[in-house]
Formats: sequence, structure tokens, C-alpha cells
Amino acid sequence: MKKIIFAVLVILTACGGKANNNPDANAALADTIPPAPAPLVFAEMQNRDQCFIVISKPECYLSVYEDQQGDTVLLARYPVCVGKNLGQKEKTGDMKTPECDYENPFSISQIQPASTWVHDFADGRGPILAYGNWFMRLSTPGFKGIGIHGSTNNEESVPGRGSEGCVRLLNDDLDELKEQYAFVGMKVVIEADR
Repeated sequence: MKKIIFAVLVILTACGGKANNNPDANAALADTIPPAPAPLVFAEMQNRDQCFIVISKPECYLSVYEDQQGDTVLLARYPVCVGKNLGQKEKTGDMKTPECDYENPFSISQIQPASTWVHDFADGRGPILAYGNWFMRLSTPGFKGIGIHGSTNNEESVPGRGSEGCVRLLNDDLDELKEQYAFVGMKVVIEADR
């Protein structure tokens, strides 16, 4: 509490305000500052086969959950970049990430090494490394080529909206997701834009 009061006094003085010599008044002022949010506590995984992924397009997060004895617990959360355009994917090239619901989830159909894969973003750089170490191909009925991958040469885009439809993670996060949680057949829910 003393550190907070001191910080408030420093800010007041720096902004031309006067510090109050009354400790009770300073404490009251410090009490109006909202506390920092508690850090998010993640559970420990018990059974990898019970894990599933939820991707929030509006919040640009990928979360890994596990069903533990009838309770759904959060294991990990990563920032992501999703499709540049809002809404449900309608056709190839529309720059939208496909959406699904909890009753009809997508799934990981393949986990492929992708460290040598290149892509041409049509930005003048030509074909460049673009996918990180892995491409987690998703089974998305009606659409091909949608996956979860890294962000080689595009890490500044995460989190955000800028992909052509895939879900892009930071390369280190992708490696962790693959090593600790992901498996072929894993359910993936991509929540709709609001």
C-alpha cells in the first residue's frame, strides 16, 4: 500500500498537483485506484485425450481446455491472428476464418512439419517462410487449406486480424501447443464474430 501511495504522490507532483501531507487523505486517494487483475491460473493437464481447443475470433485468443471429471478447466491461452474480414467463411479467398459451434466442432486432421513452407503474401517480398514449424490442418467441411500455424515473418500480426483465413500463432506458442496439447482428432471450436 505504501508503494501505491508513493506512486500516486509522484504522479500528482509530476502533473503539477500538490501532495497532501495528510496520510489518511493519501490513503483514501490510493484506495480509489482499482487493483490489478489477478493473474490467470491455469490447471494442470490430466489426460491429453480430453483436451480441446476454443478459438475466439472476437478476442483473438486460442484457449486449450480439458474435461476433467465433468468440469471444463483452462490449461493454456495464446494470442492469435485470424481472418482479416469479419464473419463466416463463404468462399475461397474471402479472407474469413470459418466458424463452428460446440455441437459441430472442427478437428485437427493432420499435424505436418512446415518449417520449409513458403507463401507469397502479394506484398512484394515474394515467396517467404511463413508457417512456423507446424501446420495443424483442420477438418472444415466445405473448405480446404485451413489450419493453425506459426507466424514466421509476420509475428507482429499476432494478436490481430490479418490472415487469409487460417489461425496464426507466435512460433514459440505454436511449438508449445504442438508439444504439450495438440493431437490428430482433437476437437477445435472457432467461435463466431459478434
